[in-house]
Amino acid sequence: MEIRTRAVVLHALKYGESQLIVDVLTRVQGRLSFICHLSRSGRGRTKKQLFQPLTVLELVFDHRPAQQLQRFRDLRLAAPFVSIPFDAAKLSISLFTAEFLTYATRGELQNEQLYDYVERSIAWLDNVTSGYANFHLVFMMRLSRFIGFFPNLADNVRGAWFDLRNGCFVLRQPGHPDYLRPDEASRIGLLMRMDFDNMRFFRMSRQERNRCTEIILYYYRLHVAGFPELKSLDVLHELF
Repeated sequence: MEIRTRAVVLHALKYGESQLIVDVLTRVQGRLSFICHLSRSGRGRTKKQLFQPLTVLELVFDHRPAQQLQRFRDLRLAAPFVSIPFDAAKLSISLFTAEFLTYATRGELQNEQLYDYVERSIAWLDNVTSGYANFHLVFMMRLSRFIGFFPNLADNVRGAWFDLRNGCFVLRQPGHPDYLRPDEASRIGLLMRMDFDNMRFFRMSRQERNRCTEIILYYYRLHVAGFPELKSLDVLHELF
């Protein structure tokens, strides 16, 4: 069956001398992997530059569900980057975001709302000129809404604990070790008030921002099977 869809590149791995295995999040089929030959001449259409993390593509392919690796019939750049590849801070955020999405959306089937959120977020980061240091915090927290474990903010009162396993505030210490004490539980309420438009008004030190990142990633590891430590996290910590 021929499929036409937009897709976000998550990861590309060289295979042999002239092939790539490319993991993408598509709008109409969810997560898919492709194998493709790279053009050796400058005139060829399939170039390595098309597969940089978070690049948005227009794809045409014959979907073969029995095959693990699909093949492109046609592909083209859907939304050229304005700033991400040319700004060291944005590039580091994009590499972290792509690695995060690689594991957070693994096995994801068609979810157009999730895809639209991801593409809109990439466009926002690419076009913003300042005040984006909290982008990754907002992006990760908001993504949980589309995956199914968005925190329940009921009982978010002073002195409440946050149960990381059940994604909710509780009025007494949970009977398991995966929780935040009241002093840190308040960070969840803070994060949930942030969005891309207002996050520049929430000032955090590097230590506070890094701690929030660690909490969110731990939350994902509890809810997404096989979610690992991210290799790109150290660079992000250094920058922000």
